[in-house]
Amino acid sequence: MKRLLVLLTLVLAFFSAKAQENKNYWNNKLKIVSFRLPPPPVGYTPKIVDLNGGGKPDAIYSITRDSIPILWLDDDGDMRWDDLEGDTKNDCLLIDRNRDGIYGGHGDLIIDWIDTDNDGKADMQIVAEYPPRKADEVWPNGHYMIVLDTDKDNIFNYIDWNTMQIKSWDKTGICDFYMDYSGQSAFLKIHAATYNMQDVRLNWENPFLFYDEDGDGLSEMAIRLVDSPKKVDASAPANSFVNKQLTGNIDWVSIAVDMDNDNRPGDEFDFDFTLSFRGKGFDYRDQVHKFRNPRLAGTDSFFVDPRFRRMTELIYPDHDSAWDLIFNRGKWDQVYFGYDEDDDCHRWERVELYDPRDPFKVGWNKGGIDHNKQSDAAGDRGEWDLDNSGNGQLYMGKFDGRLHLYGAEWGCWRIDQNTDYYQGWDRMWFGLDKNPSRFATVKYTDKDGNGFFDYLEYDLDGDQTFETIVDLKEMGVDDRCELIDVSSFKYKDFINLMDKMADGMWNNAMQACKVAEHFRVNTGWYAKLKQALSIREKYDKGYWLQLYLYKDLEYLFTRNQDVRSLEKLNKAYYTGDWSILL
Repeated sequence: MKRLLVLLTLVLAFFSAKAQENKNYWNNKLKIVSFRLPPPPVGYTPKIVDLNGGGKPDAIYSITRDSIPILWLDDDGDMRWDDLEGDTKNDCLLIDRNRDGIYGGHGDLIIDWIDTDNDGKADMQIVAEYPPRKADEVWPNGHYMIVLDTDKDNIFNYIDWNTMQIKSWDKTGICDFYMDYSGQSAFLKIHAATYNMQDVRLNWENPFLFYDEDGDGLSEMAIRLVDSPKKVDASAPANSFVNKQLTGNIDWVSIAVDMDNDNRPGDEFDFDFTLSFRGKGFDYRDQVHKFRNPRLAGTDSFFVDPRFRRMTELIYPDHDSAWDLIFNRGKWDQVYFGYDEDDDCHRWERVELYDPRDPFKVGWNKGGIDHNKQSDAAGDRGEWDLDNSGNGQLYMGKFDGRLHLYGAEWGCWRIDQNTDYYQGWDRMWFGLDKNPSRFATVKYTDKDGNGFFDYLEYDLDGDQTFETIVDLKEMGVDDRCELIDVSSFKYKDFINLMDKMADGMWNNAMQACKVAEHFRVNTGWYAKLKQALSIREKYDKGYWLQLYLYKDLEYLFTRNQDVRSLEKLNKAYYTGDWSILL
């Protein structure tokens, strides 16, 4: 009997321990994604109160995982006395992450959902994150981020509820981000606490616009508009309040386009090129967007800075006005161009831009063209018009059939033919040294200053010495091309442009095969390159097939000391007219 009682006591103790263990919400610090705020533990009773004396509940004091205190404020008057939490359509959540008893203060996270059109679904989400203590340096102490649900999919920012941190860059697969970047969407963001902003209606990324041009729920274009803080007091620190204010002027823009529209589930972002403008820019303070913002009265005291709670308007260029403002109001000093030649860009922002620096130095902050830590170590092509002489116009070069920036003084393609170095994620987040130690490079220069490249240098063996130099003028090749003004482009125009470019590249490659076979070169060696299954493959394989056949024919004519044919070959290759050899 005694043994039975001991056994019974042990069993009860075991189940009591298991019951205690199971009090917490099931998805608590597991190795799977946490999509929601963990509700209070089993047995915990939230405190539901009537803050304004209206006879109805309008606030819930509760706790979430690890007993972190939280406060729900009911902004739309639909809270009930038996609710465990507020709603995500028109309520505000304050998380006292540092457990200091102040819900919307230093160290805390605030998420405010706003139903602007009263349809029962949130149209806007404001996230305000505050640093642990008030910092003298403005940047990057805190977050202020507003997501606009313009495609009505009810997806907003992503919070990792296991860490209570904003994780806007977390994703599944290659580029299926949990944050609402896909589709027709927009967000406004600054890396600062709201109390360090003079005007919370403005923002730094103001906005980041995503365009779903074919209605498939994915983004075919992305435009980033930046209102850079201006230094106004030289005697004050650069990162001080006075020198980190927004002025209502966009001075930096990037436009990214998926030219072949090959994004799809599993490959949600596949931008092909980026066009970036820098300079005086344009004033956008007339771009006012008013909205309905119901809020629970008398709750300002919960917030270290309640101004965003009182807002009834935001000021930013929207999807409809941005393009016109960029091209017709903007005053630009420089234009950068980037093309993703190895087709590995799966970021939400753009094809990350190279800088006009050293062609051969490699690595983040090392002074090379990939100086920017988000850029691809190798694989992209950058071109820079540093006086905006070309006004952002483009052209298809006769010498390679590719899109180039008109007015660029020079450009550089760092070749990553097999896509070994992926668009900067590793070195940005994990600190891994995955930079190439040796790579092929092509440099382009506009020597005569007419806006078109005429001087090409090739370092294909990666020894950082250009072993082949091609001067189009000396060759007698006219470098001038038809200009492409994208200022009036619609998305379909970019698709048509990509089709034209890819078809031209592929047709030239097929013509090159005929020429090579005419001279008894065995093109069967390049059978892999002769099969193109998409627009992008026509573009990519068409280029490489022409290059390989050009070099084989060059070798043949040099071996045979056929100077005349060699001259014809060079002109044929660098004008894209292979018929010259026939």
